[in-house]
Amino acid sequence: MIDTLEQLGARVAITARARADAGTCPRCSTRSVTVHGRYRRRLVDAAVGGQPLIVDLLVRRWRCHTTDCATVTFAEQIPGLTSPHSRYTPLATEMIEAIGLALAGRAGARLATRLGIAAGRDTLLGRVRALADPVVTLVPTLGVDDFALRRSHDYGTVLIDMDSHRPVDLLPGRAAEPFAAWLRAHPGVGVICRDRAGAYALGATAGAPDAIQVADRYHLWANLGEAVSKTVTTHRTALRDAPPDPVHAAEDDEHAGRNGDDGVLAVQTPAPLAPVPAVVTVLPDKAILVRTRERYAEVHALLAAGFSRNQVARTLGLDIQTVRRFADATTVEQVLAPTLERESKIDAFKEHLHRRWNEGITSAAALNDEICSQGYTGSVQTVRRYLRRFRGGQPAPTPGTTPPTVRQTCRWLMTRPDRLDPADRETLQAILDRSPDLARLADHVNDFAIMMTRLQGQRLPDWIAGVEADTLTSLTSFARHLRNDLAAVVNGLTLAYNSGAVEGTVNKIKTFKRQMYGRANFDLLRKRILLA
Repeated sequence: MIDTLEQLGARVAITARARADAGTCPRCSTRSVTVHGRYRRRLVDAAVGGQPLIVDLLVRRWRCHTTDCATVTFAEQIPGLTSPHSRYTPLATEMIEAIGLALAGRAGARLATRLGIAAGRDTLLGRVRALADPVVTLVPTLGVDDFALRRSHDYGTVLIDMDSHRPVDLLPGRAAEPFAAWLRAHPGVGVICRDRAGAYALGATAGAPDAIQVADRYHLWANLGEAVSKTVTTHRTALRDAPPDPVHAAEDDEHAGRNGDDGVLAVQTPAPLAPVPAVVTVLPDKAILVRTRERYAEVHALLAAGFSRNQVARTLGLDIQTVRRFADATTVEQVLAPTLERESKIDAFKEHLHRRWNEGITSAAALNDEICSQGYTGSVQTVRRYLRRFRGGQPAPTPGTTPPTVRQTCRWLMTRPDRLDPADRETLQAILDRSPDLARLADHVNDFAIMMTRLQGQRLPDWIAGVEADTLTSLTSFARHLRNDLAAVVNGLTLAYNSGAVEGTVNKIKTFKRQMYGRANFDLLRKRILLA
């Protein structure tokens, strides 16, 4: 029963009282008509007309007369308006839970305030933590992947129902045993979609030995792209046009001078007895490249002398992982590949800088202003560092056609030929004509792409054998690693399953982590992922 309805500043207040004839004991369900006492409850309800609504409700406490019931007195509850020990109505509680799942703490508190529900960030997070986990039913097709709670330090595992694309659970860590234990506790998984991480392969084998394991095609293609990038970096000299042979160039000029377009001999000045060699400017390597080559030589020299890898690490003062990376590489180019394929914002403007430097414009600030007007977004310090190599008296290279970068070439090799721009296709073909190694690489990539898009996984053993018989070291390493997980890879290249829903959920987890700032504890993150 409503007693009063009034406007108090920026909010609406309702004063009311309960008018039930009797109460029902929540423990023994016995009705009682004996009033023990009365008290007031202050409830927050959903806003009315954009204004906060407060309900000042007078309720009673009833006495339970059942002798064997542990409850002596109990509070009166009004369905749809009150809940035990709650300061919010059920409608307001549902809104708070929805806001907490969507926005978490601070952002959720700001939105709740704008919606007329006074709720702090701790209230929102508490309501989210109090929600019950969803019931996990039969999951015939399961997707699994890891995600970073703190990159390089702390990880978790997300499990996805691939039929509904909904997350079913989050596990701390990314080890094999927790995943195997979950599979044993939830029998009935028939297909497991995963990447090629060894822990998930072991966990799937131990927890669901009868399940079909499917390696995701996206990860296979991404791993192939890494091998292609390393191979192109190793053969990056083939990306540049070969300079013309001075002898042949002189002969061509002489031939062009004797015979005009109309075939009539033309009188020319005598050619020099010997062609003048072109000046080749050799630019100094970056310090990191020089240091990497020196360390590679030192590591392999000590290994050849009989040192163990741990001894090499202690002798040279290097981390053991660094020593392993140097020791496992057959050539220094494999170690340099990540550095060499790294592109700079200044790469697209080098031709302009070379031309202007040779014209006499040597001010880094002036040249920076020029390329900024052309779209350069880097700093003047980058321009100054790049020009420093020319201040020792060496001329800048003569401007010419800028060769494609390693990244561009890899993109061309990994793209269907009919989807390439004609100019890019022509440039790529010229590169392949200059480099037989890259031509064979292109053939291997094309064969793998056909096998993957047409789901012809039965051809994989033959493809691996063909790559292993070749001399492309990085691609051979990729092929050999496929043998370690051959059954799952063949399934991934044959069956229609993929891990797209898993990757989408991992991106969703990243969004939630950024929303929660430093409050992204695993239990809270798990609730939001499973219930949002």
